[in-house]
Amino acid sequence: MVSHMYPSHVSPQTPLPLSLGVIVGSLRATSVTRLIAENLVAGAPAGVNARFLDIADLPLYNEDLDIEVADTAPAPWTRFREEVRAADAILFVTPEYNRSVPAPLKNAIDVGSAPHDQNVFAGLPAAVVSGSPGRMGAFGANHHLRQSLVFLDMPTMQQPELYIGGSYDLFDDNGRLIDPDMTRRFEAYMERFVAWTTRHPKNPT
Repeated sequence: MVSHMYPSHVSPQTPLPLSLGVIVGSLRATSVTRLIAENLVAGAPAGVNARFLDIADLPLYNEDLDIEVADTAPAPWTRFREEVRAADAILFVTPEYNRSVPAPLKNAIDVGSAPHDQNVFAGLPAAVVSGSPGRMGAFGANHHLRQSLVFLDMPTMQQPELYIGGSYDLFDDNGRLIDPDMTRRFEAYMERFVAWTTRHPKNPT
């Protein structure tokens, strides 16, 4: 089951290439959330260069370690922040744990938004996709994450929305979408997101 809304107006032409950072909230080796993200990227317009940003090795955020004068920030924090800075846009794909996002994803947000005057997410256009084996498509996690992105000053695409229910039944043994209609929906979503990045560019002119 996929909940979505597709406005009828035509998207503007989008300049490419686009450097897209993809952050997946699940760390499981066989993560269905990761499959959702990979299939979204596969359906992106030509010219989108996607990079999956690893959050598994990020130590829990501790401000005591984030004193850049002493150069004590953990190397994974520095690496992650640099990867976010290099992106033109961020695609978040998350499952739902206890009506919210998984702890590793929240930690990545905390790491990237600190120190308080060096938020690497600020101004980056974003999109949020959520999925679950149940019918609700991780609706709670999707909207909880959106609250954080507002505070991070990330212009986040409002429409179309994409809540993917029944996620365990969507893919074949090779991790590809089974339903051609679902493939078209993923492609349409990514096309709209790329258009969104034109209206809300990382560095407005």
